[in-house]
Amino acid sequence: MSVASNACIAGIYEHPLRVAPNHTVAQLHAEVARGALLDAGLTLDDVDGYFCAGDAPGMGPVSMADYLGLKKLKYLDSTDTGGSSYLTHVNHAARAIAAGQCKVALITLAGRPKSEGSSGTQVRSQYASAPDFAFEKPYSPAPLNTYAMCAMRHMYEFGTTSEQLAWIKVAASHHAQHNPNAALKDVLTVEDVLNSPMIADPLHRADCCVVTDSGGALVVVHPDIAKTLKKPVVTMMGAGETTKGQMGGKVDLTYSGLAWAAPLAFKEAKLTPEQIRYASIYDSFTITVLIQLEDLGFCKKGEGGKFVEGGQLISGQGRLAFNTDGGGLCNNHPANRGGMTKVIEAVRQLRGEAHPAVQVPNLEFALASGIGGALGTRHGAAVLIMGRTQ
Repeated sequence: MSVASNACIAGIYEHPLRVAPNHTVAQLHAEVARGALLDAGLTLDDVDGYFCAGDAPGMGPVSMADYLGLKKLKYLDSTDTGGSSYLTHVNHAARAIAAGQCKVALITLAGRPKSEGSSGTQVRSQYASAPDFAFEKPYSPAPLNTYAMCAMRHMYEFGTTSEQLAWIKVAASHHAQHNPNAALKDVLTVEDVLNSPMIADPLHRADCCVVTDSGGALVVVHPDIAKTLKKPVVTMMGAGETTKGQMGGKVDLTYSGLAWAAPLAFKEAKLTPEQIRYASIYDSFTITVLIQLEDLGFCKKGEGGKFVEGGQLISGQGRLAFNTDGGGLCNNHPANRGGMTKVIEAVRQLRGEAHPAVQVPNLEFALASGIGGALGTRHGAAVLIMGRTQ
């Protein structure tokens, strides 16, 4: 069942808080749900499909549906692929709507890693029952050092430089200055990034995303419902998802699962990367962005460094505007899962609701991509392509 023109994103909401010591995770879920439904012009009574992932407290969608007061559900989904979960949820919601299984799907994310003191430098002992844990724990893999391995390998294979990676952070900072809710608002230079402390060679502190409390929500609806609402109609055009693991030890650290998922999305959307002028790219680290840009087809493998240098990702300046809210690198990385905000900013761009300083004019199509897990070990990957219906 194709998602193309069979579902629309009607509501979005990003929680304005970046530190929420006085909120529970469930409360954050409730507040973003209310915000997205209000944005769409709908209510909890209209929702008949609900989606959440591992950030949701309790027994997943069962606990949260009860807490939120969702009483008419016909479809539930608790797929968890880490940070890419929420792009996968949009894909699944669109296909469920196309299949007639629901008409109004609510997707929520929330978390408090800032208040709870968690960060990407920690070994994830909560996965102690995972089949890989006993083999990998002695080497202390964590998101930070596994992404650093990918960066180092990309540099070795293709001559990518720290200066080129720094341009990604610079672009994000240029956009974040216009976002009043961004965790980091200072505009950075390449020198600022390179002069920040080295955290895991070759990644500097400024190559890493922020850690924030926060949340977000989306409302995906049947096209007939979207036509009755007041917001501009943002239509799903294509989607793709997959996973990439250790592949029996035959691992190439220079590409992600998006190398397989992106062609599926572009084929379904009947578009090419050349037709995309705005992209929300998952940005846990600068290397995450560079590898995805190659895998999405915006440039050839190994040419990501040249593609991003010189401000080519800055809105109004370069070939491709990216993460015009400041992204995970500067704005918001809620619950260590940044995929939700990628969809939200892509919808803002298509609606023409991004900040005027970064809004891409006359935008027809937008892409959002996500990685969940770690590029250096195993991860989920998802791509969404959306368009504005005139």
